[in-house]
Amino acid sequence: MKGFRDFLNQGNVVQLAVAFVIGGAFGAVVTALVADVINPIIAIPFGKPDFDSLVVTINGSDVKYGTFITAVIAFLFIAAGVYFFFILPYNRLQARARSAAPAESNTRACPECLSVIPKAAHRCSACTAVVEPQAA
Repeated sequence: MKGFRDFLNQGNVVQLAVAFVIGGAFGAVVTALVADVINPIIAIPFGKPDFDSLVVTINGSDVKYGTFITAVIAFLFIAAGVYFFFILPYNRLQARARSAAPAESNTRACPECLSVIPKAAHRCSACTAVVEPQAA
């Protein structure tokens, strides 16, 4: 039981669960936006709020291509919402983080053995070579 509890408390599992719940909620919001705002706007020039009633009958079988068109429109708006509200801001934050100047290191390479030593060191801890200290 302890191993299972540790597995559930890992950051990746918890983050995935939170992302799943938020994704479901976001999907419901975008679905409502498409059904209650976008489809009525589409109805202005076409006269119908959605395309679900568009059907073609071929050899006695109904091909409901209108439902497919409505689903494609909903998918496009959901994809645009994810891109503009999540992906684009995330990429901008990542670009800012990459463009920030890196902090100056307090270490340097030993001129004799190339091991990492503090800048203020007088002697290398790996090869015991005498080195000139640098200003920190």
